[in-house]
Amino acid sequence: METSRARRRQRIVIVGAGIGGLTAAAALCRMEGFEVAVYERAAQLGEVGAGLQMAPNAVKVIRALGLEDRFRRIASEPEVRLSLKWDDGTVRAREPFRGRMQEVYGASYHTAHRADLHRLLLSLVPDDAIHTGAECVSVANTASGAVLRLANGEEVEGDAVIGADGIHSAVRTQVFGRSEARFTNQICWRLILPMEELRKAAGKLPVPLDGSEYTGWLGPTGHVLFYPLRGGELLNIFAGRVSQQWADEAWAVPSAIDEMLDAYSGWHPGMLEVMSRAAETYKWGIYDRDPLAHWVSGHIALLGDAAHPMMPTLAQGAAISMEDGYALARHLDAGRSDIAAALSAYETQRQPRASRVQLQARQQFLNNQMVPPPPPLPVDWIYGYDAVTAPVELA
Repeated sequence: METSRARRRQRIVIVGAGIGGLTAAAALCRMEGFEVAVYERAAQLGEVGAGLQMAPNAVKVIRALGLEDRFRRIASEPEVRLSLKWDDGTVRAREPFRGRMQEVYGASYHTAHRADLHRLLLSLVPDDAIHTGAECVSVANTASGAVLRLANGEEVEGDAVIGADGIHSAVRTQVFGRSEARFTNQICWRLILPMEELRKAAGKLPVPLDGSEYTGWLGPTGHVLFYPLRGGELLNIFAGRVSQQWADEAWAVPSAIDEMLDAYSGWHPGMLEVMSRAAETYKWGIYDRDPLAHWVSGHIALLGDAAHPMMPTLAQGAAISMEDGYALARHLDAGRSDIAAALSAYETQRQPRASRVQLQARQQFLNNQMVPPPPPLPVDWIYGYDAVTAPVELA
């Protein structure tokens, strides 16, 4: 016989309105019997203007949320992925994308503007479920669930509290203790440029710049990625460089264009010509953490970067966070009568996979610096996974 607790609407409190937190909120809102409340520290919602790669494992989640058609209209689907030698532009590898990804992995591979994906996810969450300017100062388990305490003194009770508040997660610190994020010896610059303005510069490249190709320049001191956004309207550039020091404590700091170009002195002149067209740029220090053995304590759980921040080498940070969000919703739906058991089962399913991706991203970064670099580490086990159909096994 169901308890009254299982029959009533259950309140899930989510800390953080990023990609992972909104995926969880969107999935729960599509299920009956849940009330969702999302608390975001920022005064207003808005994602950093940068590109994302949505591999097939992420697109399967987007499909399950009923967003695939809308997503495809605002994203790009490269025809091929090219790996170029850093100095002379020689093609090291060519991999077909369009069509092949669907055939092999059951979903396509897209690139998208983070803000566009963020808006799509947000469209599935009621306006009154989102609370901005709400800084988490503590969380705790209670006799009947969990409670979130905000900087303004407000206390928010729920059947569960989910920490989706990023690499510097306050929820993680409260539940699992304080630990320092690890500087990965990588810094990066991120740029988004109008494709139409790059036509002249594109003539100096060894490959077309027409929105059809995902191009990676790989060198011993870093890598640079060019890929299209919004159907080829924009070009996203990720420029990562090996660095032993990141002195500034800020997450991102303004950078002079010349500073960025100097970091790639000697690289292909066509690549540098495209990058020189930027009007402004910021640089980031890339941080991650060692895999966390546990993500759950009672009725409190972590997801996304709060649980497993990873290097961008495999372009899986957002994808794995979306997997987490959807898997969390499925476990809560299946385990309504015992939230703690549902969250424990979620951890059992998700922690080994996310930890493995974290560590492979690190190893791929190290491999990329070898001369010559070895073949890329296998990703079939990443792309082929389906968080939508993976078994939900409650104890």
